[in-house]
Amino acid sequence: MKHLSPTELAAWLADDSRAKPLLLDVREPWEFETCQIAGAENRPMDTIRTSVNQMDAAHPTVVICHHGMRSYQVGSFLERAGFDDVYNLNGGVAAWASEIDPAMARY
Repeated sequence: MKHLSPTELAAWLADDSRAKPLLLDVREPWEFETCQIAGAENRPMDTIRTSVNQMDAAHPTVVICHHGMRSYQVGSFLERAGFDDVYNLNGGVAAWASEIDPAMARY
């Protein structure tokens, strides 16, 4: 699994020459409702095992959580399930709020 800083992810999302990744937010729905990165898809960690078949294993996937621990665990699971292009967002949405979007709600 590769790791991305919030700055690296922001640059990727702004680069129209690169395919946009799936932003897979694995936090609980209440966390996602509080704050999220634009374009992220919410699939709580405990649903990944049953929904992995609905995801494209060849598409770049950035896994996101609050601080980066749950996303690391899900990213590891995705790699074991055959996903080739998995990234963990270092520091999660907390780091995104600090480094990229200071107006983002925090919890």
